Amino acid sequence: MNHIVTPAHREAYSTDQFVEGMGAIPLDRGVAFRVWAPHANHVAVVGDFNGWNSDDHSLQREDNGCWFSIVENARPGDHYKYEVRYGDKKFQRIDPRAREVTNSVGNGVVHDPNFEWQGDHFTMPPWNELVIYEAHIGTFFRSNKDSVGTFEDFTKKFEHLQKLGVNALQIMPIAEFAGDYSWGYNPAHPFAIESAYGGPVGFKHFVREAHQAGFAIILDVVYNHFGPSDLDLWQFDGWSENDKGGIYFYNDHRSSTPWGDTRPDYGRGEVRAYIRDNAMMWLEDYHVDGLRYDMTLYIRSIDASGTQDIPEGWSLTQWINGEIHAFKPSAITIAEDLQNNAYLTKSNDEGGAGFATQWDARFVHPIRDVITQSDDRHRDMNQVCNALRHRYNGDAFQRIVYTESHDEVANGKSRVPSEVDESEPDNWYAQKRATIGLALTLTAPGIPMLFQGQEFLEDGWFQDAESLDWDKSDEHAGIVKLTSRLIRLRLNRDGNTRGLTGQHIDIHHVNQSNKVIAFIRRRDGGLGDETVVVINFANQHYGQYEFGLPSPGTWRRRFSSDRKIFSDDFGGNASGDIESIDQAYDGHPYRGRVEIPPYTALIYSQDPNE
Repeated sequence: MNHIVTPAHREAYSTDQFVEGMGAIPLDRGVAFRVWAPHANHVAVVGDFNGWNSDDHSLQREDNGCWFSIVENARPGDHYKYEVRYGDKKFQRIDPRAREVTNSVGNGVVHDPNFEWQGDHFTMPPWNELVIYEAHIGTFFRSNKDSVGTFEDFTKKFEHLQKLGVNALQIMPIAEFAGDYSWGYNPAHPFAIESAYGGPVGFKHFVREAHQAGFAIILDVVYNHFGPSDLDLWQFDGWSENDKGGIYFYNDHRSSTPWGDTRPDYGRGEVRAYIRDNAMMWLEDYHVDGLRYDMTLYIRSIDASGTQDIPEGWSLTQWINGEIHAFKPSAITIAEDLQNNAYLTKSNDEGGAGFATQWDARFVHPIRDVITQSDDRHRDMNQVCNALRHRYNGDAFQRIVYTESHDEVANGKSRVPSEVDESEPDNWYAQKRATIGLALTLTAPGIPMLFQGQEFLEDGWFQDAESLDWDKSDEHAGIVKLTSRLIRLRLNRDGNTRGLTGQHIDIHHVNQSNKVIAFIRRRDGGLGDETVVVINFANQHYGQYEFGLPSPGTWRRRFSSDRKIFSDDFGGNASGDIESIDQAYDGHPYRGRVEIPPYTALIYSQDPNE
C-alpha cells in the first residue's frame, strides 16, 4: 500500500525526502516511519535513536489514517517501536511491517534493504518439470543439536538434495512466530523473518545460494489467520468491536477460525493491501519463485463446511495471484484447500481464484490408504486408477501429488513406513510399500512433491522439536538412490522418458484380483516418449505376467524398485529389457511379458534411436 505525505509535510521536509510506502524506510538522511493507526489519538516512534523517549519524535497524522515522520538520526540496525495513545490508554507496538525483529516479543529493527544478489537471474523450471521437496528450516538439519536449524544449516545439505535431483524447495513458513520452535503456522509478525532461523539477511543468503545450486524456492505463507500469540497486530491502535481484534481483523462472527478469532478483515482496503504487499515482498525483495498458501478454505469461507462464503477473501486471492503472475509469469502459486474445488485453479476471467496448482486430496488419501493396508485383499486398484486419472480443469499440472507432507505425517498420522509397520518401520514390508508410494508419486500426472526425509525412509511423525535423523540417509542410502533414479526418469534426464513430463495417461491394465496395474504415460507419443509403468501391489511373485504395449520392438527396463542396490532386503528378480510380442492385449497391438516380484514397480520405455 503506497502513501504519500500530505501538503503540510511537503513544506516540512525537502523534496528529496518524500517517501512512499509503509514501515521503516531508510533514506539518505535518516529513516522515514509510516504506520496505519486510524483510531489513535497520538503516535510516536521510540528507539535507540532517541533513548526511547516518546516526546522526541511524534508522528504527524495523514489524511488516510496513517501517521508519518522522518527521524534524521535513525539508521539501519536501530531498534524501535511505536508508542500509541488511544483515549486514556498508552501502549507500545512493534511495527506491523517490520522487516526484522529481535524476537516475537522484542523490538522492531530498521532493516537495511541493500543486498548483493550477485546477479541472481535464476530461471524457474517449467511447471511440468518440477519435483518439489517440502522442508522445515528448524528441523531439516541442525549443526547445533541444542538449537533449531537455520538457513545456513540448511545450505550444508544442498549437495544431498542436488544428488537426489529435486529442483524446487518448498519451505514451511518463516515469518516470525512465538518462540523458537514451531511449524510456522502461527505468524506473529508477517513481514519479519524468524530471527532464530537467521532473519532477513540469512534468508536472502539462503535464496541466493539455493538459486546458485539449481533450486527454485517456494515459500509457504499464512493468510487465513495471524498469530494467535505474540500478536502486536491485535487491537493495534486500541480500537476494537465485540472485544475482538481491531483494525486488522474481522470484529464479528467472521473472525472465528480454528486458530482463534484471528481472521484478517479481507474486506478492508488497508488489510487487503497489507496482505498483497506481503505476498509481493517475497518475490520482489527475496527473489522467491512461488508461494504456497496455507489452507485457503479458511480464506474463502468461514468454516470447514465451505458453505459460508467470504467473497472478499476469494477476490483477495484473485488480486494477489494476478499481481504475482504479472510481475513474474514463471512464479508458481499453490493452494492448500483439499476440497477438490476446480475453481481454485481456474483463471480470474473464468471466476477462478487464479492459483497455478493445488494440493490434491484425491491423490494423497486414496494412495496412502492403498499402500498402508495390512491385507492385500483390501487394496482397491480402482482407487489407484482414480487417483492417477484425477485432474483439475483438464490439466494434470493443476495438482500437486504426494504421499507425505507436514500435515499427512502428523496430527495422529505417521510417515508411510510407520503406518505400514509402527514397531518395525524399516522392515521389508515397510520398505517395499513405501517405495511403491514413491514410484506412484513420481510417475503420476501432476507435479510431484516429497517431504523431507522421505527419501531415506524417515519414520514416526513430524515434530518441530525433533530434527531429521540423518543417520538414516546412510542406513538407507539405497532408498535415496532409488528415489534419485525415479526423479531422474520423471525429469527425462536421459532423454528416454519424456512421457513422464506430459499430460497423458492411459491406464490400460487393471487386475483387481492379482493387484496389478499398468499404465502408459505420454507427452506427444513415439519412441523415447511413451513410458510404461507396471506396479504389483500384492505380496505375490509373478513369473510370466502379461500386459499391453503400444509399439513393437525392444522395451528397455529403466527402473525396478526391487533391485538389491536399493536394499539388501530386496530380491532383484525382476525382468530386464523385454521384446514386444506381436499379439494384441489390453486394447493395444502388442504385449509384454515380465517377471515381477511382490510390491514392485517397473518402468519401461524405448530408445529414440531404435
